[in-house]
Amino acid sequence: MKRDDAALVKKAKAGDGKAYDELVLLYKDAVYSIIYRMVHNKQEAEDLSQEAFIKAYNSINSFNEEYAFSTWLFKIATNNCIDFFRKRKLKTYSMDQTVKYKDEEFQQEYADDEPTVDHDMVASEKSGMIRKAIDELPEKYRTAIILRHHEERSYEEIAQKLNLPLGTVKARIFRAREMLKKSLQGILT
Repeated sequence: MKRDDAALVKKAKAGDGKAYDELVLLYKDAVYSIIYRMVHNKQEAEDLSQEAFIKAYNSINSFNEEYAFSTWLFKIATNNCIDFFRKRKLKTYSMDQTVKYKDEEFQQEYADDEPTVDHDMVASEKSGMIRKAIDELPEKYRTAIILRHHEERSYEEIAQKLNLPLGTVKARIFRAREMLKKSLQGILT
């Protein structure tokens, strides 16, 4: 534990409220940040941060000084968020239940986001067409596009590997993309 933290924690354990206030000032931004990343709401993050510091204050005597105060405090903040989510269970409805509107009832319909049976076959066919179009490019354009998109190399790495100026590499990749776009136009939708 940091020396500053250790001294402040000892004073806070002894009942020194100002020492605890200093701990709050040291960690309020970090605690707020952790909580905000969990709840994605400024007001709730502020409330939960305050609750976390109150809980830490009420249980400061149980803190083991062999460990970092920040880790202990962040755990309290995280657990406070988990408790918050447990308490705030969302109201759920059956997907099969009809919806009543005025004097009528409607059956809900839901889109199926699962890929269709032929999805993999179509994806494979498209990949084959793209590979074929790349293979038909002139050598200098094919090499540049393969290094950039298949091997995920930077423009600088490609320029170094091909012993070309950076501008030439960028131009070749641009032209290769244009050629591919032209040759695949109307084929891929």
